[in-house]
Amino acid sequence: MRDIPDLLDSLRRTPNILSQLVDTIPQQKLDLRRGEGFWTIAEHVSHLAEVQPMLLQRIERFLKEEHPEFIPYLPGQGEEEPETPARLEMASALEQFTTCRLRQLELLKGLDQGTWRRTGTHPEYEAYSLYILVRHILMHDHWHMYRIEELWLTRDAYLTRL
Repeated sequence: MRDIPDLLDSLRRTPNILSQLVDTIPQQKLDLRRGEGFWTIAEHVSHLAEVQPMLLQRIERFLKEEHPEFIPYLPGQGEEEPETPARLEMASALEQFTTCRLRQLELLKGLDQGTWRRTGTHPEYEAYSLYILVRHILMHDHWHMYRIEELWLTRDAYLTRL
């Protein structure tokens, strides 16, 4: 857990990285669907914005509850879940992402090692703690940002099929 300052710094930097990435993408590329089952760039950005309140709530639960039990969030699965995220206006999505990220960071600032080690139960994972959640948030952000760049720049023959 020696990387906690790096994780927090990276989480703090992610909104600007995401905003700059989106700003470089031509508008006509934002809603281009590259294939069956592919999300658009705008849907990836919208998803990143939409999941931040849920992630904030998970952080809050780790801080308030002894051993919280979580249920998986699986977009596109379930009777009422659309297959793709609702498309938000990009400036609003980026603002929502940034605002929520700042609230997350405020909660995480100055926590002691014992708090970082707090564990919970999540059926998808063999181990789950506040530390793992925070690292997961960063990896989730960057996975989607990689996918955004891939959808924008990668030629069809080289595009990753999920």
